[in-house]
Amino acid sequence: MKLDENNPRPADSPEPGETAPEPDDASRAIHSASAEGGATALEAPGSPLRSVAEDLRVPWSWSDLLVFVLACLAGAIFLVIVLAIATSVLGIRPSGTQKALTESNIVGVVLQIVFDVCVIAYLAAQMRLRFGSPFWHTIGWRPFETGGVSRGMAYVGLVFAGFLLDVVVTLASAISPPKRTLPIETLFRDRRTALLFILMAVVVAPAVEETIFRGYIYPVLARSWGIAAGVIVTGLLFGGLHAPQLWGGPWQIAALVFVGIVLTFARASTRTVVASFVIHTSYNSFQALALLIGTHGLRHLPSIH
Repeated sequence: MKLDENNPRPADSPEPGETAPEPDDASRAIHSASAEGGATALEAPGSPLRSVAEDLRVPWSWSDLLVFVLACLAGAIFLVIVLAIATSVLGIRPSGTQKALTESNIVGVVLQIVFDVCVIAYLAAQMRLRFGSPFWHTIGWRPFETGGVSRGMAYVGLVFAGFLLDVVVTLASAISPPKRTLPIETLFRDRRTALLFILMAVVVAPAVEETIFRGYIYPVLARSWGIAAGVIVTGLLFGGLHAPQLWGGPWQIAALVFVGIVLTFARASTRTVVASFVIHTSYNSFQALALLIGTHGLRHLPSIH
């Protein structure tokens, strides 16, 4: 079409030979979020995406969390069935003997590790295949910014925070000890199971749990309800996950909720899962160290009746 006085050029159209202006940052962010389908900020009228903190701009939403929870429930049910089959095939009878309990516990811990690996694989596949994003950075494992503090001192501070958290939880639990044996205590009746559980708690659990709770769940909660509510609810969910292991000890469950809130607060304040991971690993490590010292290297395990 020829441009003349009857067909004037639009006001925002570039002159011939000129380059169209680049869209601003907000436009690019909104376009990116729309393409990925994960920014809840676009779902709230009058709430521009650029007002959401960068560490909360994740491409997944509530529907993804629901699918994730359902997948975990299905996986847990499947592993229970596998555990029953494995104990039967291995000839482990529910006789209540120490040997039967030990073998069943070892199989259970191994299956828990397999389950954790499957969960991480699911999230990694979702990040790469659905959202086309790098896994660790997208899930919240961003560089730990230490500001004016040296990196070494910052990490020492996180480790010390884990130690203080262990002290607080231990003292709080001593105020109201459980009146009966907790389910988790059955894992410390023999040395092999106790050692395997300690290795899982120090090496595997912090990375997996921080990725799930502080990396995957927290951003959606904080983006929808605010940071304070996101921190508290994530902590409650974290404590709820550990409730079956501590059933019969309400004070101990409350202590784990407190731990979850502290870890989520560290994640929120530093905007990276790295901080909560270091504190979590430190906390579990000092718990394990206390157990090793108290049992003389697992040679004198407590008798549980």
